[in-house]
Amino acid sequence: MRATHLVALMGVFGSAWSLPGCATTQPTPRAASASTARITVLYDAFGKDAAMTKDWGYAALVEMNGKRILFDTGDDAAVLAKNVKAKGVDLTTLDFVVLSHRHSDHVGGLSYLLSVNPKVKIYAPKEGFGIFGSDLPSKFYRKDESLPAEMRYYNGAPPETMKFGTVFPGANIVLIDKTTEVMPGITLIALVSEAPGTKELKELSLAIETPDGVVLVVGCSHPGIEAIVAEAARINPHIHLVAGGFHLVVAQDPVIEKAVYALHDAYKVDYIAPGHCTGEPTFTALQKAFGDHYLYAGLGTTLSVGANPRAASNQGAARVLDDGDSHGYRTLLARSDDLHENGLEAARLAQTK
Repeated sequence: MRATHLVALMGVFGSAWSLPGCATTQPTPRAASASTARITVLYDAFGKDAAMTKDWGYAALVEMNGKRILFDTGDDAAVLAKNVKAKGVDLTTLDFVVLSHRHSDHVGGLSYLLSVNPKVKIYAPKEGFGIFGSDLPSKFYRKDESLPAEMRYYNGAPPETMKFGTVFPGANIVLIDKTTEVMPGITLIALVSEAPGTKELKELSLAIETPDGVVLVVGCSHPGIEAIVAEAARINPHIHLVAGGFHLVVAQDPVIEKAVYALHDAYKVDYIAPGHCTGEPTFTALQKAFGDHYLYAGLGTTLSVGANPRAASNQGAARVLDDGDSHGYRTLLARSDDLHENGLEAARLAQTK
């Protein structure tokens, strides 16, 4: 496997995943029936749909178990709006939204979503003093009763629970602090990154139980794709599909090989549908390992999920990325250099450990 040194990407990557194997161009209907099971990529940096704008970030519409779920919102509200309209997606009938983590390339389009669906329920990770809002018991800080009232917080009588604001005022945000089944058969996996540069970053992944096994949608996999899959396997050891960003975009070959082994051999995932921050060398390695169980998931792709996702796929899409995809992907990576300048050094240090 040939290592590719990609410029300046690291902590802010989120997950956008693309699937060649089930590409359709038909608009998604207004409501999801119980039989509908599909994932539509609405935001990513590579894809084949000329009507949609490629950009670094991730968003996907997940329609399963009779529910319509928007997973992440991409980086730019105008781009998300254009892509949603190009696919004919109705965001006013969502059951809920999942924001995987706080990085801008996953939450930047939220303002557009709120403009068309201001009261939709939004699940987000709970972090202390986080951008989604938070709360802490007032006992978190030490007290000194010898001080006069004017020198004490809240005059020495703080509320039992201290609540802190969000950068999205008015949004119906529900904070998730631990792995939680939010609806029957639909679980949000909550894990924390230990990687340099994103240490203590909390991230949510979406696990949906289906008759064929767990369908797992990941944003950026900052806690590690292996750790996320391991948590999903606690729900059901049969992992049918993993889709999204695996955060291996700057990883060297040994790290990539370890992740591929975990997914293909250790956890025996049926199908893989990587995108966003997974990285070009990882796309190649996963395609070699999974063969026709590797599903292309470029921008605009709709993946029909079932016992055999490949059955509804574009059988002609043999290559992971065509020349146009690859050029656009690398251009967006280079453009992100300014955004991730501070994170690059941490990513390099992580590679050498």
